[in-house]
This record gives sequence, structure tokens and C-alpha cells, in this order.
Amino acid sequence: MESKNYLKDISEIKNLMNKSSRFISLSGLSGILAGIYAIIGAATAYFLVKNSDRGYLILDGYIFKLCMLILALVAILSIVTGIILTTKKAKKQGAKIWDTSSKRLVSNFLIPLITGGTYILILLYQGKYGQTAALMLIFYGLALVNASKYSFGDIKYLGIIDIILGLVAATFPGYGFWLWVIGFGIMHIIYGALMHFKYDRV
Repeated sequence: MESKNYLKDISEIKNLMNKSSRFISLSGLSGILAGIYAIIGAATAYFLVKNSDRGYLILDGYIFKLCMLILALVAILSIVTGIILTTKKAKKQGAKIWDTSSKRLVSNFLIPLITGGTYILILLYQGKYGQTAALMLIFYGLALVNASKYSFGDIKYLGIIDIILGLVAATFPGYGFWLWVIGFGIMHIIYGALMHFKYDRV
């Protein structure tokens, strides 16, 4: 009996240490919605390009600017949804939304993401956009892997999958759009659902 109590105490101490060092209020539902936003955005952009006069993108074209606007809207919607649902989950758990662990999570996520975003903008400014989808997947994957140390370890695997998809997209640029849809759309929905049923419903 004493041995069982001792093991239980160790388990509780371990859980407390994990809660103090990791931000565990991320919402799986926000991942699902982010994936849906990405698919809707991609479908809209695809329709615009295919029904344009040229049928393909040029950097200084009106359709390209619309596609960039759609991409920005998808990102904004995903961020806002994530903040709202994560805040709601944190309140439900009685946890702080902005503490040391969440600050570490955000900073470790943003460093690769901002670096990648800046590099992509530089390439676009230079008129090079063939590797845009690949670079978005790779840097987003690196951001997830980097941030996973301060949240659910599961997101590391989503990051690795996105990195692999990005490398494949870099090798076969013609499939970059569809690999982007898989990485940001389908994989977000799958992992969001897994995290929702694994963590949100506990």
C-alpha cells in the first residue's frame, strides 16, 4: 500500500512539473478550424487562378494580390480563433493564459516563423515564388517542432510531417499547392481532432 502511494505521489509531482513548464491549454478545436480555413482559402485561390485570363499567377497581377489577401485572412482567422478557444480552455482549467510557459511557447514558435516569413517576402520581392509553398511548410514545421518543448509533445510530429511535405514540395514544385493544402489543411484537421479527443475532453 505504501509503495502504491509513493508511486502515486511521484506521478502527481511529475504532472505538476509538466504543468509548470509546459503550456497545456492549446485547443485542438482551433487546429481543426485552422485546417478548414486553409482548405476554404486554398479552394478560393484555386478558383480565382483557374478562372483568370492567364490561368496562372504573376507577381504583379491582381489575382496574385487577391491570393495574398486570402492567405493573410486565413492566418488572421486562425490566430484569432486559436486565441479565443485557448483562452476559453485556460479559464476552464483555471490556468493563466499568459505565464512563463506560454511566453516561452510563443517566442520559440515565432522565431522560426518570422524568419521564414521574412525570407519568403525577400524571395517574392526578387520575383522568385516557385518555392513559396515549400518554404512555408518547412519553416512552419520548424516552428512547431521548436515550440513543442513548451506544450504538447504531439505537435512535434505535425511539425515533422510539415517539414517532410515542404522538402517534397521543394523537390517537386509543381505539386507545391496540393502539398500546402495537405500540410496546412488536412493535417491540421487530423491533428486538431486527435488533440481534441485526447486532451480537450478529459
